[in-house]
Amino acid sequence: MKKLSWLITFSWCLLLFVSSPLHSSQVFPYNYQIEELENGLKVVSIPLKNPHIISYYTIVRSGSRNEIEPGKSGFAHFFEHMMFKGTKNMPREAYDNFLTKLGAGTNGYTTDDYTCYFVVFAGREHLKDVVRVEADRFINLYFDEEMLKTEAPVIEGEYYSSVSNPFRRLYELLRHTAFEKHPYKHTTLGYLEDIKDMPNEFAYSQLYKKRFYAPDNTILLVVGDFNHEELMTYVRQYYGPWKKSGYKLVTPTEPPQKKQKRAHYEWPTKTLPRLAIAFHGPAYSDTKIDKAALDLLAEIYFSSRSPLYQKLVIDEQICLSLNASFPDRRDPYLLIFTAVLKEEKDLPLVEKAIFEELNKAKTEPVSEKLLQDVKANLKYSFLRAMETTDGVAGTLAFYINLTTDPGTVNRLFNLYEKITPQDIQEIAKKYFTVNNSTVVTLTGGKGK
Repeated sequence: MKKLSWLITFSWCLLLFVSSPLHSSQVFPYNYQIEELENGLKVVSIPLKNPHIISYYTIVRSGSRNEIEPGKSGFAHFFEHMMFKGTKNMPREAYDNFLTKLGAGTNGYTTDDYTCYFVVFAGREHLKDVVRVEADRFINLYFDEEMLKTEAPVIEGEYYSSVSNPFRRLYELLRHTAFEKHPYKHTTLGYLEDIKDMPNEFAYSQLYKKRFYAPDNTILLVVGDFNHEELMTYVRQYYGPWKKSGYKLVTPTEPPQKKQKRAHYEWPTKTLPRLAIAFHGPAYSDTKIDKAALDLLAEIYFSSRSPLYQKLVIDEQICLSLNASFPDRRDPYLLIFTAVLKEEKDLPLVEKAIFEELNKAKTEPVSEKLLQDVKANLKYSFLRAMETTDGVAGTLAFYINLTTDPGTVNRLFNLYEKITPQDIQEIAKKYFTVNNSTVVTLTGGKGK
């Protein structure tokens, strides 16, 4: 959800690094430091030689994963809204004016595992003011019951806007069907009935704030033109008084799926048929090969260069799109295949083709050359994404949420390098079983 866009935009961040990472043997070659305050706030500092630009990210490990109580989904996303309302020290208008005078860009987004807020600005002379203002925004986050009641209908409208997209509705149904106990069962927007009940949940919103909007659940990531010691002086000064929570989140363990699940959504008007097939997969890891091997499998068998894609999308033109999405999450998540078709009658055919391709991955080892090409392409794409100051910050925010350490990137790519064709076969056998699958379809326009 976009909040503000002021005198600068992220086109500033198209400024190329003085020394490109493409010439380094490591995927993440930059020096970084990690410090932790007594209250548990972690600071990841990455000074770069890029002149002027600083990306200042605040990563709160609060997402749909944290919404473990029944009837309380959607609060991680709710707090993203409230974080742009201002504080008693600096009301929203004053905060907006501060960013305008700075020529800064800011935004925020919510995911399954974390909520991220960022400010991108020019001029290291402004660093102290940014630290001061952002510290106030988090330490003194304030809203009353009336503000909650005012914002809840806005979030409800956002939910309706989201599910007006057939793919969003398909995805919502897929997660709800695939998961039994884990809060990944609902999307970051939450369930509609919970959103409607938000105006009655002021006491819970305060509890959620106390648990998760705390220094021991937050990471600062600062990338760009600054001095580390200077940054830490400001951070200690302004974030030091923030009181830690001490709350330890324990997410419910998802039981193993023992038989295939199926669900269907009938769209009220005419639309293209859609198919989603999901398998329960592993959590992110930079030490176990499972998830890394699955990433490579997705590229080999389901990318736009794969034989199956060429057959169904390009040659036979049965599908308009075919994708494999294996997101990294802190807890075990889903390995998802999706397709948009031209004709409803072809849904069984495409479902069968996907299962057959997965069986092929189990029985026929991929060529060593193709595997090496895919590894090289993944590395190159990752390096290209980090050619700008904000590219580094935006990419690392995701991985730092997972492990709190930028070094996880190098460990992950070292894992990729070790994976063999036989590893991919064994991992395919482990996860891609019929009993571990959930199949969801969406069609519309019957009788119209």
